[in-house]
Amino acid sequence: MTRIIYQIHIVLGAIVSIPLLAFAVSGFLYALPNTVEGGTVERIDAARVAISPADAMRRANELAGRELPTTALTLLMKDGRPQYQSIGGLGAESIFIDAETGTASHSKPPTLKTRFFREAHFYFFAGSWQVTLLLVMSALAAVSAATGIYLNVVHWGRKLKGGNRLDA
Repeated sequence: MTRIIYQIHIVLGAIVSIPLLAFAVSGFLYALPNTVEGGTVERIDAARVAISPADAMRRANELAGRELPTTALTLLMKDGRPQYQSIGGLGAESIFIDAETGTASHSKPPTLKTRFFREAHFYFFAGSWQVTLLLVMSALAAVSAATGIYLNVVHWGRKLKGGNRLDA
């Protein structure tokens, strides 16, 4: 039984390690200042904000030519100007609305580093399968961790009892 669990653990480790490595590297990349677009943090100059959040969402809808499924509207400083960022759904696209003038524009295409971060960290490459893939990979990682814990308990239990066999 232990041998089968050991083999399952090895196979799951191989399957889970590649996406986990991409997730870890992309997270490390995000932690480095100015590596990923939007990585700088500036204090918002509230005195310069003339557009309300509702008006910003309306302007984003006008730019898109339809009612957007906005899930987040963030006020931030970008390039020294207060801007709203309208984000919809699980996609990587967004619309920026200048909080002073109300001018709306689509986000610029991301750099290679930012694209890697989004694709590896949030599984954007999976499209509509994004959530499903995240859940499956999380479940496989949990099973891999559980089998590793089991194998350690069995190994150290046998060491303490004086045995050292892997097959049981």
